[in-house]
Amino acid sequence: MLSSKNIPKKIIFLMPYFGKWPEWFPLYLESCRWNPTVDWLFFTDCPVPENPPTNVRFVSMSFQEYKQLASKRLGIIFETDSTYTICNLRPAYGIIHQEYLEGYDYFGFGDVDVIYGNLRAFYTDEVLRYNTISTHGNRVSGHLFLIKNHELWVNAFRKIPNWQERMAQPLIAGIDEAAFTKVLRGYRRLPNYLQQLWGIFNPYKRNHFFQERFSTILSEFPWINGSYNYPNKYFWHQGKLTAESGEELMYLHFMNWKSSRYLPKQYGEKSAWELLPQLIHPSLTDLNQGFCMSHLGFTPLNSVDNAFENYPSPSRRV
Repeated sequence: MLSSKNIPKKIIFLMPYFGKWPEWFPLYLESCRWNPTVDWLFFTDCPVPENPPTNVRFVSMSFQEYKQLASKRLGIIFETDSTYTICNLRPAYGIIHQEYLEGYDYFGFGDVDVIYGNLRAFYTDEVLRYNTISTHGNRVSGHLFLIKNHELWVNAFRKIPNWQERMAQPLIAGIDEAAFTKVLRGYRRLPNYLQQLWGIFNPYKRNHFFQERFSTILSEFPWINGSYNYPNKYFWHQGKLTAESGEELMYLHFMNWKSSRYLPKQYGEKSAWELLPQLIHPSLTDLNQGFCMSHLGFTPLNSVDNAFENYPSPSRRV
Protein backbone atom coordinates (compact mmCIF):
# COMPACT_ATOMS: atom_id res chain seq x y z
CA MET A 1 0.00 0.00 0.00
CA LEU A 2 1.25 3.48 -0.88
CA SER A 3 1.76 5.82 2.01
CA SER A 4 0.39 9.35 1.85
CA LYS A 5 3.95 10.57 1.28
CA ASN A 6 4.07 8.70 -2.04
CA ILE A 7 0.81 10.11 -3.40
CA PRO A 8 1.42 13.30 -5.40
CA LYS A 9 -0.58 16.37 -4.45
CA LYS A 10 -3.52 16.77 -6.84
CA ILE A 11 -3.56 19.93 -8.96
CA ILE A 12 -6.24 21.42 -11.19
CA PHE A 13 -6.05 24.57 -13.30
CA LEU A 14 -9.39 26.35 -13.85
CA MET A 15 -9.44 27.92 -17.31
CA PRO A 16 -12.40 30.03 -18.46
CA TYR A 17 -11.82 30.80 -22.16
CA PHE A 18 -14.30 32.25 -24.65
CA GLY A 19 -14.10 33.22 -28.27
CA LYS A 20 -11.85 31.20 -30.56
CA TRP A 21 -9.04 28.76 -29.77
CA PRO A 22 -5.65 30.24 -30.67
CA GLU A 23 -3.75 28.78 -33.60
CA TRP A 24 -1.22 27.06 -31.33
CA PHE A 25 -3.86 25.41 -29.12
CA PRO A 26 -3.10 21.85 -30.38
CA LEU A 27 0.52 22.35 -29.28
CA TYR A 28 -0.64 23.70 -25.93
CA LEU A 29 -2.82 20.62 -25.44
CA GLU A 30 0.07 18.34 -26.35
CA SER A 31 2.17 19.92 -23.61
CA CYS A 32 -0.73 19.25 -21.19
CA ARG A 33 -0.89 15.62 -22.36
CA TRP A 34 2.69 15.06 -21.17
CA ASN A 35 1.73 16.26 -17.66
CA PRO A 36 -0.72 13.42 -16.89
CA THR A 37 -0.77 14.02 -13.11
CA VAL A 38 -1.99 17.62 -13.53
CA ASP A 39 -5.55 18.47 -14.63
CA TRP A 40 -6.99 21.36 -16.63
CA LEU A 41 -10.67 22.28 -16.76
CA PHE A 42 -11.88 24.70 -19.46
CA PHE A 43 -15.16 26.59 -19.33
CA THR A 44 -15.71 27.64 -22.91
CA ASP A 45 -17.95 28.31 -25.87
CA CYS A 46 -15.27 26.98 -28.23
CA PRO A 47 -15.74 23.54 -29.82
CA VAL A 48 -14.17 20.65 -27.91
CA PRO A 49 -10.96 19.76 -29.77
CA GLU A 50 -10.55 16.34 -31.35
CA ASN A 51 -8.65 13.79 -29.28
CA PRO A 52 -8.02 16.00 -26.24
CA PRO A 53 -5.74 14.71 -23.47
CA THR A 54 -7.57 12.76 -20.78
CA ASN A 55 -6.35 15.27 -18.18
CA VAL A 56 -7.97 18.22 -19.99
CA ARG A 57 -11.75 18.52 -19.67
CA PHE A 58 -14.22 20.98 -21.14
CA VAL A 59 -17.45 22.43 -19.75
CA SER A 60 -19.48 24.00 -22.55
CA MET A 61 -21.21 27.27 -21.75
CA SER A 62 -21.71 30.69 -23.30
CA PHE A 63 -19.89 33.78 -22.13
CA GLN A 64 -23.23 35.15 -20.91
CA GLU A 65 -23.81 32.00 -18.84
CA TYR A 66 -20.34 32.35 -17.33
CA LYS A 67 -20.96 35.97 -16.38
CA GLN A 68 -24.21 34.93 -14.70
CA LEU A 69 -22.44 32.14 -12.81
CA ALA A 70 -19.72 34.49 -11.55
CA SER A 71 -22.28 37.10 -10.56
CA LYS A 72 -24.33 34.59 -8.59
CA ARG A 73 -21.39 32.97 -6.80
CA LEU A 74 -19.74 36.26 -5.85
CA GLY A 75 -22.84 38.36 -5.21
CA ILE A 76 -21.80 41.00 -7.74
CA ILE A 77 -22.97 42.13 -11.16
CA PHE A 78 -20.24 40.97 -13.50
CA GLU A 79 -21.16 42.44 -16.87
CA THR A 80 -18.64 43.14 -19.60
CA ASP A 81 -18.20 42.76 -23.34
CA SER A 82 -14.53 41.80 -22.95
CA THR A 83 -13.66 38.16 -22.27
CA TYR A 84 -10.24 39.37 -21.12
CA THR A 85 -11.91 40.93 -18.08
CA ILE A 86 -12.39 37.44 -16.64
CA CYS A 87 -8.83 37.86 -15.36
CA ASN A 88 -10.28 40.14 -12.69
CA LEU A 89 -12.05 37.10 -11.23
CA ARG A 90 -9.07 34.77 -11.02
CA PRO A 91 -8.40 35.07 -7.26
CA ALA A 92 -12.06 34.04 -6.71
CA TYR A 93 -12.07 30.93 -8.94
CA GLY A 94 -12.19 28.71 -5.86
CA ILE A 95 -15.64 30.09 -5.06
CA ILE A 96 -16.94 30.38 -8.62
CA HIS A 97 -15.95 26.77 -9.40
CA GLN A 98 -16.14 25.26 -5.94
CA GLU A 99 -17.98 22.09 -7.04
CA TYR A 100 -14.97 21.03 -9.16
CA LEU A 101 -12.38 21.23 -6.38
CA GLU A 102 -13.26 18.15 -4.33
CA GLY A 103 -10.25 15.88 -3.94
CA TYR A 104 -7.73 18.45 -5.14
CA ASP A 105 -4.95 19.81 -2.96
CA TYR A 106 -4.37 22.89 -5.16
CA PHE A 107 -6.26 24.84 -7.78
CA GLY A 108 -4.80 27.43 -10.03
CA PHE A 109 -5.22 29.76 -12.96
CA GLY A 110 -3.12 30.51 -16.00
CA ASP A 111 -2.87 31.66 -19.61
CA VAL A 112 -3.04 29.70 -22.85
CA ASP A 113 -0.18 31.55 -24.58
CA VAL A 114 2.22 29.08 -22.97
CA ILE A 115 3.79 25.71 -23.63
CA TYR A 116 4.40 23.56 -20.55
CA GLY A 117 7.49 21.56 -19.78
CA ASN A 118 7.59 18.94 -17.04
CA LEU A 119 5.58 20.74 -14.35
CA ARG A 120 6.19 18.08 -11.70
CA ALA A 121 9.93 18.64 -11.99
CA PHE A 122 9.23 22.06 -10.46
CA TYR A 123 6.09 21.34 -8.41
CA THR A 124 8.06 19.08 -6.08
CA ASP A 125 6.96 17.79 -2.68
CA GLU A 126 9.07 20.54 -1.13
CA VAL A 127 7.28 23.24 -3.11
CA LEU A 128 3.82 21.73 -2.67
CA ARG A 129 3.71 22.47 1.03
CA TYR A 130 3.22 26.20 0.56
CA ASN A 131 -0.09 28.05 0.59
CA THR A 132 0.37 29.75 -2.77
CA ILE A 133 2.97 29.17 -5.49
CA SER A 134 4.07 31.85 -7.94
CA THR A 135 6.55 31.67 -10.81
CA HIS A 136 7.64 35.25 -10.18
CA GLY A 137 9.87 36.18 -7.31
CA ASN A 138 8.00 39.25 -6.12
CA ARG A 139 4.41 39.02 -7.35
CA VAL A 140 1.56 36.76 -8.36
CA SER A 141 2.20 35.28 -11.80
CA GLY A 142 -1.05 35.51 -13.74
CA HIS A 143 0.17 33.10 -16.41
CA LEU A 144 0.55 30.25 -13.86
CA PHE A 145 -0.37 30.40 -10.17
CA LEU A 146 -1.42 27.83 -7.56
CA ILE A 147 -3.57 28.26 -4.45
CA LYS A 148 -4.00 25.69 -1.69
CA ASN A 149 -7.52 24.23 -1.63
CA HIS A 150 -8.23 25.28 1.92
CA GLU A 151 -11.01 27.55 3.16
CA LEU A 152 -8.57 30.27 4.24
CA TRP A 153 -6.95 30.50 0.81
CA VAL A 154 -10.09 29.91 -1.23
CA ASN A 155 -11.45 33.04 0.45
CA ALA A 156 -8.22 35.07 0.51
CA PHE A 157 -9.49 37.26 -2.34
CA ARG A 158 -12.00 38.77 0.09
CA LYS A 159 -9.08 40.63 1.69
CA ILE A 160 -8.62 42.68 -1.48
CA PRO A 161 -9.97 46.16 -0.60
CA ASN A 162 -13.33 46.79 -2.31
CA TRP A 163 -13.07 43.47 -4.12
CA GLN A 164 -16.75 43.42 -5.11
CA GLU A 165 -16.57 46.75 -6.92
CA ARG A 166 -13.20 45.97 -8.45
CA MET A 167 -14.20 42.55 -9.76
CA ALA A 168 -17.39 44.00 -11.22
CA GLN A 169 -15.48 46.49 -13.36
CA PRO A 170 -16.07 46.02 -17.10
CA LEU A 171 -12.38 46.50 -17.94
CA ILE A 172 -9.22 44.69 -16.83
CA ALA A 173 -8.05 46.04 -13.47
CA GLY A 174 -4.91 44.07 -12.51
CA ILE A 175 -6.67 42.37 -9.62
CA ASP A 176 -5.22 38.92 -10.26
CA GLU A 177 -1.63 40.12 -10.00
CA ALA A 178 -1.06 43.49 -8.28
CA ALA A 179 -4.02 43.52 -5.89
CA PHE A 180 -3.76 39.84 -4.97
CA THR A 181 -0.02 40.20 -4.40
CA LYS A 182 -0.68 42.82 -1.73
CA VAL A 183 -2.95 40.40 0.11
CA LEU A 184 -0.34 37.63 0.13
CA ARG A 185 2.93 39.53 0.38
CA GLY A 186 2.10 43.11 1.20
CA TYR A 187 4.16 45.55 -0.78
CA ARG A 188 6.33 43.46 -3.06
CA ARG A 189 9.37 45.72 -2.75
CA LEU A 190 9.66 45.03 0.97
CA PRO A 191 12.70 42.87 1.80
CA ASN A 192 12.02 39.24 2.65
CA TYR A 193 12.75 39.62 6.35
CA LEU A 194 10.04 42.29 6.67
CA GLN A 195 7.62 40.08 4.73
CA GLN A 196 8.32 37.26 7.18
CA LEU A 197 7.89 39.57 10.18
CA TRP A 198 4.57 40.74 8.80
CA GLY A 199 3.50 37.11 8.50
CA ILE A 200 3.85 36.60 12.26
CA PHE A 201 0.85 38.86 12.79
CA ASN A 202 -1.12 38.25 9.59
CA PRO A 203 -1.99 34.66 8.54
CA TYR A 204 -2.49 35.73 4.91
CA LYS A 205 1.18 36.71 4.65
CA ARG A 206 2.54 33.28 5.67
CA ASN A 207 4.16 30.43 3.87
CA HIS A 208 4.10 31.46 0.22
CA PHE A 209 6.50 30.29 -2.49
CA PHE A 210 7.44 33.04 -4.93
CA GLN A 211 10.38 32.14 -7.16
CA GLU A 212 11.28 33.49 -10.60
CA ARG A 213 11.09 30.73 -13.22
CA PHE A 214 12.23 32.87 -16.19
CA SER A 215 9.24 31.76 -18.22
CA THR A 216 8.29 34.96 -20.05
CA ILE A 217 10.32 35.73 -23.15
CA LEU A 218 11.55 39.36 -23.50
CA SER A 219 10.48 40.14 -19.96
CA GLU A 220 11.07 43.13 -17.75
CA PHE A 221 13.04 40.66 -15.60
CA PRO A 222 16.58 39.60 -16.54
CA TRP A 223 17.32 36.13 -17.85
CA ILE A 224 18.91 33.45 -15.63
CA ASN A 225 22.43 34.77 -16.23
CA GLY A 226 21.45 38.29 -15.12
CA SER A 227 21.51 39.80 -18.61
CA TYR A 228 18.60 40.80 -20.82
CA ASN A 229 19.90 38.68 -23.70
CA TYR A 230 17.27 35.97 -23.85
CA PRO A 231 17.81 32.72 -25.75
CA ASN A 232 16.58 32.83 -29.34
CA LYS A 233 15.17 29.29 -29.38
CA TYR A 234 13.32 26.94 -27.04
CA PHE A 235 12.83 23.24 -27.65
CA TRP A 236 9.94 21.02 -26.60
CA HIS A 237 10.18 17.24 -26.97
CA GLN A 238 7.88 14.71 -25.29
CA GLY A 239 7.19 16.82 -22.25
CA LYS A 240 10.62 18.37 -21.71
CA LEU A 241 11.21 22.05 -22.43
CA THR A 242 14.71 23.49 -22.74
CA ALA A 243 16.26 26.75 -23.82
CA GLU A 244 18.98 26.69 -26.46
CA SER A 245 21.39 27.65 -23.67
CA GLY A 246 20.64 24.29 -22.00
CA GLU A 247 18.37 25.18 -19.08
CA GLU A 248 15.27 23.09 -18.48
CA LEU A 249 12.21 25.32 -18.07
CA MET A 250 8.91 24.85 -16.32
CA TYR A 251 7.01 26.51 -19.18
CA LEU A 252 7.43 29.16 -21.85
CA HIS A 253 5.15 32.18 -21.82
CA PHE A 254 5.46 33.66 -25.31
CA MET A 255 3.20 36.69 -24.78
CA ASN A 256 5.84 39.13 -26.05
CA TRP A 257 6.41 37.20 -29.26
CA LYS A 258 2.67 36.99 -29.85
CA SER A 259 1.65 40.58 -29.18
CA SER A 260 3.20 44.01 -28.65
CA ARG A 261 0.61 44.92 -25.99
CA TYR A 262 3.05 44.41 -23.11
CA LEU A 263 6.30 44.24 -25.09
CA PRO A 264 8.96 46.43 -23.46
CA LYS A 265 9.81 49.20 -25.91
CA GLN A 266 13.51 48.35 -25.87
CA TYR A 267 12.60 45.26 -27.92
CA GLY A 268 10.85 47.26 -30.64
CA GLU A 269 7.37 48.46 -31.54
CA LYS A 270 6.13 45.23 -33.13
CA SER A 271 6.20 41.73 -31.70
CA ALA A 272 8.04 39.13 -33.75
CA TRP A 273 5.02 37.01 -34.64
CA GLU A 274 3.08 40.00 -35.92
CA LEU A 275 5.61 40.13 -38.78
CA LEU A 276 5.34 36.48 -39.80
CA PRO A 277 3.46 35.27 -42.87
CA GLN A 278 2.58 32.07 -40.93
CA LEU A 279 2.98 31.10 -37.30
CA ILE A 280 3.14 27.29 -37.47
CA HIS A 281 5.35 25.77 -40.15
CA PRO A 282 3.30 23.47 -42.41
CA SER A 283 5.79 20.60 -41.96
CA LEU A 284 5.09 20.55 -38.20
CA THR A 285 2.60 17.68 -38.27
CA ASP A 286 3.95 15.06 -35.84
CA LEU A 287 4.09 16.63 -32.39
CA ASN A 288 5.70 13.50 -30.92
CA GLN A 289 8.81 14.56 -32.83
CA GLY A 290 8.86 17.81 -30.85
CA PHE A 291 9.07 21.38 -32.02
CA CYS A 292 11.08 24.57 -31.73
CA MET A 293 9.70 27.93 -30.58
CA SER A 294 11.42 31.12 -31.60
CA HIS A 295 10.76 34.53 -33.13
CA LEU A 296 10.11 32.47 -36.29
CA GLY A 297 7.08 30.82 -34.72
CA PHE A 298 6.65 27.06 -34.25
CA THR A 299 8.94 24.96 -36.42
CA PRO A 300 10.02 21.29 -36.42
CA LEU A 301 13.10 20.38 -34.43
CA ASN A 302 16.37 20.38 -36.37
CA SER A 303 14.96 22.38 -39.26
CA VAL A 304 15.62 25.82 -40.65
CA ASP A 305 12.77 27.76 -42.15
CA ASN A 306 14.48 29.59 -44.97
CA ALA A 307 11.36 31.56 -45.75
CA PHE A 308 11.73 33.45 -42.47
CA GLU A 309 15.53 33.88 -42.42
CA ASN A 310 15.36 37.59 -43.07
CA TYR A 311 13.32 38.30 -39.96
CA PRO A 312 15.69 39.59 -37.25
CA SER A 313 15.64 38.16 -33.76
CA PRO A 314 14.13 40.49 -31.10
CA SER A 315 15.83 38.61 -28.24
CA ARG A 316 18.40 41.31 -27.63
CA ARG A 317 17.83 44.81 -26.34
CA VAL A 318 18.02 47.46 -29.05
